[in-house]
Amino acid sequence: MSFKVAERRIWDATTTLEALGAAEVALWHWDPETDRLRINGAARALGLSPLAPECASAAFRALALPQDRAQAEELLRVREAGSEIVVRMRMRGGETCIWRGVWLEEGLRAAGVIAPEVKFAASGKDDLTGLLDRRSFIARARERLTHTGVHELVVADLDRLRRLNEALGHERADLVLAALGSRLAAAFPEGSILGRIGEDEFAVLCEPHGYEPAELLRSALEQPLRIAGFDIHPTLTIGAVSAEGGEDAPEAAELVRRAELAVEAAAYGRSMETDGLSRLALEADLRGAIGRGEIIPYFQPVVRLSTGALSGFEALARWIHPRRGLLPPDEFLPLIEEMGLMAELGEHMMRSAGKQLAAWRHTHPAVGALTVSVNLSTGEIDRPGLVHDVAQVLRENGLPRGALKLEVTESDIMRDPERAAVILRSLREAGAGLALDDFGTGFSSLSYLTRLPFDTLKIDRYFVRTMGGNAGSAKIVRSVVKLGQDLDLEVVAEGVENAEMAHALQKLGCDYGQGFGYAPALSPQEAEVYLNEAYVDGAAPVKARG
Repeated sequence: MSFKVAERRIWDATTTLEALGAAEVALWHWDPETDRLRINGAARALGLSPLAPECASAAFRALALPQDRAQAEELLRVREAGSEIVVRMRMRGGETCIWRGVWLEEGLRAAGVIAPEVKFAASGKDDLTGLLDRRSFIARARERLTHTGVHELVVADLDRLRRLNEALGHERADLVLAALGSRLAAAFPEGSILGRIGEDEFAVLCEPHGYEPAELLRSALEQPLRIAGFDIHPTLTIGAVSAEGGEDAPEAAELVRRAELAVEAAAYGRSMETDGLSRLALEADLRGAIGRGEIIPYFQPVVRLSTGALSGFEALARWIHPRRGLLPPDEFLPLIEEMGLMAELGEHMMRSAGKQLAAWRHTHPAVGALTVSVNLSTGEIDRPGLVHDVAQVLRENGLPRGALKLEVTESDIMRDPERAAVILRSLREAGAGLALDDFGTGFSSLSYLTRLPFDTLKIDRYFVRTMGGNAGSAKIVRSVVKLGQDLDLEVVAEGVENAEMAHALQKLGCDYGQGFGYAPALSPQEAEVYLNEAYVDGAAPVKARG
């Protein structure tokens, strides 16, 4: 090869990298056989510097935010040649990016491009879905309504978005909205005006010819979704209004308001009609759900505030429904209690969480005294065989004393303090750690606290979340922390939402914190990745703001 040819090729490669950097775009190449992910281009601008120019898959998974671990796995999953890849995820210290690519050479390697999500958004459009935002939708609708003919406006409200946020976390719930936006755009013919006009509201303005817009929207959006490993079954409440276009056409904003009122009326009527049927269906599905392994523990991290080190997890019940996907606890726990299944659920959660903890302690011996906490439901402290089950879980899984913590509420203790004291002492002798949950919400337990064998106090999340703006809450938090110090009890603050809140609690002398600022309740697979990341970094990640 001549020097000039070599020089020209070097120059071409350099120019390419400069162009990628200027455009804030990077190229990626994944080789599963050698376990190397290579990144060239604007790595620093995209928050990918720790991975460039190449890294192992473990480092790639660790840098992804905990809620995006499943997306990282999706990118790395080997597929057939020609298979396309599109994932949306965010790395720690970076912004949300779209990774696009394709598998090459019979699934031996994959390559593609990385770009910030904002590159795919246009002015006047919703950043999340690419549809028109509310203002632009109304402006376009106003223009369209000047044309003669019959126009139909359909507004659809996504049911239970708040519960999706609580169960999945905001970033994964955003993926649901983004997917619905894509489906909406693909379903309607060219020329239809499509928008996301509210947090959970989609809208379409069209001239129906040979199809029913409301039914088309419902059939397109009410299809199952698989988001970050979860099966989601979206349901919609829909309102529709028609209008004649032309000089006498109604104002677009008024037409939208009418459609939204129709949504509200439909929601009220449907809730009255279906509540009873839904309850019967859920009750039927719940029978046997525990035995079938559909209700499993998810794990929320508990972090030592002084060092940021991961201390353990709290196990929280989640139902992976075979048709409706992930259900948050407020949709099934009250029904489980009414059906008398709480004792069965409590034993199942304790055994499952103990088994998972033992597996983590075995595969990650360097993490030290990792613990797991399990909630005792109302009245479960009186369950026959509870003490025996605790001793058996510890013995069968080779767990040391205190590794399994049981959380008991004040109200459960105060029903019969003397009997509770006897049972708690037996549980302590069997090897369980004991935490008094939601401390500060009761009124009578203080006089008994010195006589009960607790080792931990948990401050109710309400007082933690409001202590910054509520003097009464701040006083309660300070008092509970001081009480814990005086009685030599560890104190855990629930509801920690950001680094500022964690720092304030640390200054008060609080020992531990948990909440969405660290992570929501994670699946066992996500929790293990979080555990790996916290061990490698020496500290659990916490949101700067929340």
